[in-house]
Amino acid sequence: MSGVSLEAEEGTSGMARSSAYKLDAGQGERLRFSGADFLVKAAADTTGGAFSIVEEIDPLDTPLHRHANEDEFFYVIEGEHVFRCGDQEFRVGPGGAMFAPRGVPHAHKRVVPRTGRFLTMTSPAGFEGFFRELSAAEASGAAMPEAYAAVSRKYGIDWL
Repeated sequence: MSGVSLEAEEGTSGMARSSAYKLDAGQGERLRFSGADFLVKAAADTTGGAFSIVEEIDPLDTPLHRHANEDEFFYVIEGEHVFRCGDQEFRVGPGGAMFAPRGVPHAHKRVVPRTGRFLTMTSPAGFEGFFRELSAAEASGAAMPEAYAAVSRKYGIDWL
């Protein structure tokens, strides 16, 4: 990841502990698929497995799904977004946030198509691999419906 300084150590809890690092605006591991851009700002290897943060630029609408393994926290930077979580719907603008606990069905759509940016934080870390694998699949010319299905199974996502 560009701009990262890492020196992992074993912490007292047995988890790897990472050194401090910084990223400037626009920095991070850049991934792309389905016409959207993603910047990995924090990953399992940079946070000792505690959490991941991915910036979604001109984010995709995400159909109803649930995660078996991660809680998700969304922080909106630009644009108006509608998040559904369980039976609730939240309209979230810049500076707003929304939490989706693991196991609870949730979805996302933009009010204005293909506009906006938000940060997605997942805990524990590792879900950034979902974005990496889909980016690599599309770059290799793989059939994306099959890639989405396989990667979703691997990362414990159930599309509803």
